[in-house]
Amino acid sequence: MNRYVIALGSNQRHARYGSPSAILRAALAELVVQGVTVAAASPVLRSRPIGPSLREYANGAVVVEIPKEPLELLDLLQSIEYTFGRRRQGQRWRSRTLDLDIVLWNGGGWADERLTIPHAEFRKRDFVLRPAARIAPDWRDPLTGLTLKHLFTRLTRRGSPPR
Repeated sequence: MNRYVIALGSNQRHARYGSPSAILRAALAELVVQGVTVAAASPVLRSRPIGPSLREYANGAVVVEIPKEPLELLDLLQSIEYTFGRRRQGQRWRSRTLDLDIVLWNGGGWADERLTIPHAEFRKRDFVLRPAARIAPDWRDPLTGLTLKHLFTRLTRRGSPPR
């Protein structure tokens, strides 16, 4: 069984699901419907956007268990994003109804043209580390060897503004 830490984000309302926070709750329910075991889920947190988007985000993290390998999970997550109205086109960091990113995997690292694990930017992002450290504080970054709790403490002690 593979275990993953997945970051969730939304900053656009959806006609069917409602607010960004409600979208994250619905996305968790959809993961379960798709056969994913949710071992832990963080509370939904609010964060400022990165890049040109002006809308505040709802963010969270989950630890999931599933027999799928990383690319199979990526395909599943992208199909769920699509169901929630996500279209991958145009500008980076634009508003989106749902973003599901694989942050860590208990199998270590992975890199190909479609997916990099650990997620390349997660160490710099409060909106990923804060919820992930709450539910998986002892998970280690395979590149630095540091736990999520330690990475979050380092990020917030620097005095850098939350992202």
